Amino acid sequence: MTDLHNVLSEHVDTESLPGAVAMVARGDRVDVQAVGHVDAERTAPMARDTIFRVASITKPVVAAAVMMLVEDGRIALDDPVGTWLPELAAPMVVRSPDSPVDDVVPAERPITVFDLLTSRAGYGFPSDFSLPAVEPLVRELKQGPPQPQAVPETDEWMAALSRIPMLYHPGEAWLYNICSDIQGVLIARVSGSSLPDFLAERLFEPLGMTDTAFGVPPAKRDRFTSYYRVDPMGALELADTPDGQWSTPPAFPSGAGGLVSTVDDYHAFARMLLDQGATASGGRLLTAESVGRMTTNYLTPSQRKAGGLFLEGMGWGFGGAVDVEPVEPWSVPGRYGWVGGTGTAAHITPSTGTVTILLTQLQMSEPSFPELMRDFWAYAAASS
Repeated sequence: MTDLHNVLSEHVDTESLPGAVAMVARGDRVDVQAVGHVDAERTAPMARDTIFRVASITKPVVAAAVMMLVEDGRIALDDPVGTWLPELAAPMVVRSPDSPVDDVVPAERPITVFDLLTSRAGYGFPSDFSLPAVEPLVRELKQGPPQPQAVPETDEWMAALSRIPMLYHPGEAWLYNICSDIQGVLIARVSGSSLPDFLAERLFEPLGMTDTAFGVPPAKRDRFTSYYRVDPMGALELADTPDGQWSTPPAFPSGAGGLVSTVDDYHAFARMLLDQGATASGGRLLTAESVGRMTTNYLTPSQRKAGGLFLEGMGWGFGGAVDVEPVEPWSVPGRYGWVGGTGTAAHITPSTGTVTILLTQLQMSEPSFPELMRDFWAYAAASS
């Protein structure tokens, strides 16, 4: 019978990606395998404590932090965000999604905290990237593949956002990515702390997530991977080194995709959600009600259609997708999680009590990563 190590090795041995670390966990049964190397030059073997850029699986972490502020009574789900984000107090919307950026109308209602958590505020990526209002998101806000050192500091970023029209009115459609970045700004302004400090104090320290942060200090860089794309000839192309984009604190800590982490750190977070907000040490970070809200689908079919490029068989909760249709054997309705652009994936399946985590250093759009991810999920489903 194929085991987890073989699933990873079949892909790494072809040299289509340098290495991978994966986990399939059910209760106290935790299978972790590390295969390959931290870089294409094979300078060090992949290890259980190797640090990865986790990209968009940052999103559920930031959504959990927003829910902590809700539980603290500092904000409410139906609060307009303009109280703390005045740049978004009176947003403009393009007359239709394909309208020019200067053909705008006032938003029909304010943006709420709930709109941000469900990624339905009106800002973000649709399935059609050619729409005129999408281009300034990339040009001015540096939305897209994570590049921490290229993004302007928070106030400048928010000022730029205020000049970009929304694609949809609040609540109309699911759009990808940018709502999680706005959540990070909201957390900082409501709490009076920086996003890195808030996450460290309220989430990472209680959960023992000692290697999760927005950058990697020199003492840990020997455990940090290089990051790769594939060039037109099919060869691995170095995109970032351990002393590159994540080597210094960013001016804008991205709630959409800025974290680095390890398989055990992320398992601690995922296990907390699986355990309805309780920690392994007997504490509690969120109520079961808050976790239930995070892991519930809120999208209608029409709202899913706007982001159809990403959401086949899926809805959206707070910060992550919720499977709503059994499109594949592993797509169990109720499964919650997401996939990161730097070759990462993390999901919890409440019906089986399973956490699955896959970490690589290869851009997710390259063919070898989706193939590995599918094989990994199929293995996890078959072994449940």
